[in-house]
Amino acid sequence: MKRIAVVGASLAGVRAAQELRAQGYDGGIVLIGEERHLPYDRPPLSKGFLAGTTSRASLELLDAGDLASLALDFRLGVRATALEPSDRRVRLSDGSSVHADGVVIATGGRARTLPGFEGAHTLRSIDDALALREALVPGARVVVVGAGFIGAEVASTCRALGLEVTVLEALPAPLAPVLGPELAAVCARLHADHGTDLRCGVSVTGMDPSGVHLADGSMVPADVVVTGVGMTPATDWLAGSGLKVGNGVHTDTGLVTELPQVVAVGDVARYGGRRHEHWTNASEQAPVAVANLLAGQTARTYSPSGYVWSDQYSGTLQLAGHPRPDDSLSVVDGELSASSFAAVWARDGETVGVFALNNAKLFNRLRRPLRRPAVV
Repeated sequence: MKRIAVVGASLAGVRAAQELRAQGYDGGIVLIGEERHLPYDRPPLSKGFLAGTTSRASLELLDAGDLASLALDFRLGVRATALEPSDRRVRLSDGSSVHADGVVIATGGRARTLPGFEGAHTLRSIDDALALREALVPGARVVVVGAGFIGAEVASTCRALGLEVTVLEALPAPLAPVLGPELAAVCARLHADHGTDLRCGVSVTGMDPSGVHLADGSMVPADVVVTGVGMTPATDWLAGSGLKVGNGVHTDTGLVTELPQVVAVGDVARYGGRRHEHWTNASEQAPVAVANLLAGQTARTYSPSGYVWSDQYSGTLQLAGHPRPDDSLSVVDGELSASSFAAVWARDGETVGVFALNNAKLFNRLRRPLRRPAVV
């Protein structure tokens, strides 16, 4: 392969470029990014960067040495509009195109929006964070729709800024499908302990300048509205490419698409019928995908660690493994009502998941024996 196009200047895209060099590839690498910015880290956007305590420079994923050693051909501020495998070409929104013998799809996705919420903030890019930060003036009343990881982190940051915050969640408890009812209750307690008005089991119908309207006819006053209701994989540009898409780019367990010269990584990759929208996953996939791309076949398979972390208020939540709703949860250190504890999920006598709140040392020890399951 003389040239490889990495479509998406995300963490997953950067890790893929780094892995190409680490695995001995010395051909050309074109890194295509829809944003005008050099690649940056996204987790701080809802935390320190939103609060103004983390600098823009600290978000950079590549320093001067990286830029020199990777020798990347950057195409920033343009998006991919089509993939033409027969011509080995990626077409771009500025009318140009890139000829490539191999393609890494790392386009991630776009924040999902809600009908009736025109004018609400979302948080996925640095420009989103800057716009939201400008709106968080003293005295602003903030309503966050969605109590997932992003919603909870935004609420936490806003409370740290001294703002009045209401979080609206359709589920009976925040993150219940991921953590189960007992640990979801812990997340709810974090909101309550820090003065956030968390309202679960509510449906929203829209917003206007006065606030957010609920299905029961009531209204929550708001000066700033943020929706954190997930993302939509960026696959529209692949129409007509011959690749199978649908809630992501479909791949085998080695992150290889139907075309062996095309792989997918990060939030957009759907392998084994699942997608994982987490920082660790985007970083861990690159070595496998790149090895298979260079081999021209699936020589390695990817098994996710399931590791996720989230900083909310005074707590750092950590999760690893692949627990199911029917697995048995046991607290192994502290108790659920404490500010620090650790718990494990078990299935058939084997630990399949670990969760900790402010207990990183024990969490790291408990997660070591976790067996990564094969993707099925």
